[in-house]
Amino acid sequence: MLSVFFEVLRRDLLLAWRNRADVMVTLAFFTIVACLFPFGVGAEPNLLRTIAPGVLWVAALLATLLSLHRLFAQDHTDGVLEQLLLSPEPAVLWVLAKVLAHWLTTAVPLIAAAPLLALLFDMEQSATGVLILSLALGTPILSLLGAVGAALTLGLRGGGMLLALLVLPLFVPILIFGAGAVDAHLSGTGAAAHLLLLGGGSLAALALAPWACAAALRIAVE
Repeated sequence: MLSVFFEVLRRDLLLAWRNRADVMVTLAFFTIVACLFPFGVGAEPNLLRTIAPGVLWVAALLATLLSLHRLFAQDHTDGVLEQLLLSPEPAVLWVLAKVLAHWLTTAVPLIAAAPLLALLFDMEQSATGVLILSLALGTPILSLLGAVGAALTLGLRGGGMLLALLVLPLFVPILIFGAGAVDAHLSGTGAAAHLLLLGGGSLAALALAPWACAAALRIAVE
């Protein structure tokens, strides 16, 4: 049974490597959005340090949103999605594999680039560590919830706009807790509560989102 999970994961990672320009576009978008803020608000160090967590989290959120269309669109066009749904294997397994592949090819590069962009905002080293940890705990929720939205809007005209309208309100709590973790650390109150909430949200999304996504895909294909 797990062989399906690993085969779909390997296939999606291979496709992402062959279409790595899409991955680079997402990373470039994240970098450009983060770099534009200092030009807009000025180069005052204290101000940059204050807005850095929110700016980097918003940039990561928007970059993730930009990449969500890649989750199921190509498989839907090629007919692969129908074959997967008709297979006797549980749909939740290969849905999880596709979400994991999306997270590895989208969120992991953003997390890797975050420390370099944090230098642009003159963030403290300890705050940068909290930022990376909050992104590592929060971005899986973005991918899982985004997968449900991508499945619900699959094949619809104007699906990209509808997808944004569906998932952006759901992304707001993750943004608040992610940026709030760094702010709490800087204020001396500790980031543990925010990070625990992000970790709990990731576990809850992992338990529920794949089932909702599989059901939405069946509806979209029918």
